[in-house]
Amino acid sequence: MNSDASTWFDKDKRLEQLDEYIRTAGKTRFGSEELDESAKAERVRQHFNSVAEKYDMMNTLLSMGIHYLWKYQAVRMLGLKPGDKVLDVCGGTGDLSIMADKIIGPRGKAFVYDINWEMMKAGRMKSGNARHRKRISFIQGDAESIAFPDNSFDAVMVGFAIRNITHMKQAFREMHRVLKPGGRFMCLEFSRPVWPWFCKLYDFYSFRIMPFLGNLIVGSETAYTCLPETIRSFLLPDELSEVFRETGFGNVKYRLLTNGIAAVHNGKK
Repeated sequence: MNSDASTWFDKDKRLEQLDEYIRTAGKTRFGSEELDESAKAERVRQHFNSVAEKYDMMNTLLSMGIHYLWKYQAVRMLGLKPGDKVLDVCGGTGDLSIMADKIIGPRGKAFVYDINWEMMKAGRMKSGNARHRKRISFIQGDAESIAFPDNSFDAVMVGFAIRNITHMKQAFREMHRVLKPGGRFMCLEFSRPVWPWFCKLYDFYSFRIMPFLGNLIVGSETAYTCLPETIRSFLLPDELSEVFRETGFGNVKYRLLTNGIAAVHNGKK
């Protein structure tokens, strides 16, 4: 592990994750790795291919099940209604879409849209919530160029994925584009704990316990070192709120969960 891996980036370094810097420098990051701008998508694909089969199980183990509560709360904050049409960008194995489908019902429709087929395949093959999985459409595609017409969806959501997109502003503009006027947007993402002592405990858990369990169960210490590294380079909630406003969303608000380990942002078109 990089000796500086657990360091939380300062604001200037965090802002280097934005499109303008990446396009000017021709460089981007995935955790502690510096990559050519054009190489990140393939690096992310390889990463999630390596963990897809046990991704949900590891999330539950590492978060002690709390990630389901975060997702449930985030979907509830979208204010979905029966019959709504919902896009789950970078939806992976489909947790958010399943929760949405339980609200929108058979008159509604949820779409998982993800660049990684192995992740979606792992979600489709799971036995739990089979009735809801059958109603969800899984579509492979790039978040920076969403293959749906303008004004297609009542709601768009993205969970724990923005850190992995090369040009996040471009992706947000695409999410805004496919929303209907008045449509709702939700982003659930990791963030920095509020209390300093809790932050130290979180650092210890992230860089000692998580990689150990990743190596023990998945056979990849690197995969579960990279995850907390990406969190420490990412924007804080106020900074991310400004990005949402810049890319077209209005009424942007956020709520911190579990002392700030995660944050839910909401906005409207």
